[in-house]
Amino acid sequence: MASSTAFFGIQQRHLLKALIGAAAAGGSAYALFPQEAQMKSAKSGGSQKAPAKCVVDPEVVKSIERAFEKLNGPEGAKCNSLLKKHLTKEVIEKLKCRKTKLGATLYDCIRSGVHNLDAGVGVYAPDAESYKVFAELFDKIIEEYHGFNSKQKQPPDFPPLDPKGKYIKSTRIRCGRSLAGYPFNPLLKAEDYEAMEGKVKKALESVSDKELKGVYYPLTGMTKETQKKLIADHFLFKEGDRHLQQANACNFWPQGRGIFHNNNKTFLIWVNEEDHMRIISMQEGSDVGAVLDRLVRGIKAVESKVPFSRDDRLGWLTFCPTNLGSTVRASVHIKLPLVSARKDFKQICDKLNLQVRGIHGEHSESEGGVYDISNKARLGISEYQAVKQMYDGVKKLIEMEKEMEKKK
Repeated sequence: MASSTAFFGIQQRHLLKALIGAAAAGGSAYALFPQEAQMKSAKSGGSQKAPAKCVVDPEVVKSIERAFEKLNGPEGAKCNSLLKKHLTKEVIEKLKCRKTKLGATLYDCIRSGVHNLDAGVGVYAPDAESYKVFAELFDKIIEEYHGFNSKQKQPPDFPPLDPKGKYIKSTRIRCGRSLAGYPFNPLLKAEDYEAMEGKVKKALESVSDKELKGVYYPLTGMTKETQKKLIADHFLFKEGDRHLQQANACNFWPQGRGIFHNNNKTFLIWVNEEDHMRIISMQEGSDVGAVLDRLVRGIKAVESKVPFSRDDRLGWLTFCPTNLGSTVRASVHIKLPLVSARKDFKQICDKLNLQVRGIHGEHSESEGGVYDISNKARLGISEYQAVKQMYDGVKKLIEMEKEMEKKK
């Protein structure tokens, strides 16, 4: 890993500078928001009278008010989402008449969580600007989920990681990126999806790194056989679940969607799935360093051609607030038969800041005792810290498994 370590130390500084510079050059929409005076007043704690005229359609305002009633009425009695907790009457009154320059309203943000009362979080950002326009809601949810408050900033640091591991079947590290100048899924038009797909495809065609070279497959031109095989291998995505559908994340499906993978299928890019881009590095075994090295090179190969949307405080911007910041999700497919059989297995993982899923992603179950375990936090920590959080937590779980094996 000596050469890999040297690579990270030198290349990461260049990568982050280029990424941040490219995002700034892209002129993304998040820096602009319509109710500037009102937002400044809210941030400073001053009082502000309601605008003389509500800029949101009256029917949408009614939908927002009905959503609040549903969450807090008999139907929402068993709902424990962060949306329900933080969408207070006071927040409703402050935000129901706001909208972004692209037309996103509070209802667009909360729609999925209102229709899916079993959601854990329950909110999505229709565009980058929503994180500022609806900050009174997003900031509270972000702080509770990530442990990241509104005065902190996302640190740009990515040191090397020396990997070790047992019990691990495969390792995967991915990050999300949003193209500067475009909103998120609910506000995208069919031509936007096609334009973004074209930009990403063109950028990928210029990749010179031999290990990263590959082919782009649009979903619209992919045979059913190829599609099923790639999904079964965990390489391809399928249309979003009910949470994403209610958030209007699947409009015009499968237009403008596709997958790029290198010849070894160890480097993948999903185009216009949940985020504009999901950049993924993966391989069998537990060599976290090799997976991380490939991801860094992959991002570097793309970022100079496609500027990304970044906020100085929140880091890289994504559709779902749980992915904000470093956006890095480092995960392993791991089999821990003794530890996972404990009734408090998920509570143990929570204490280690780990997220547990089935091997087919969020809202899926374990198969054959194999779990997908990843870092929980993305925001307020560096990319390195996100990976290390997973590594340290999984290391602890393996130690627990070994101790239980001795007692058998």
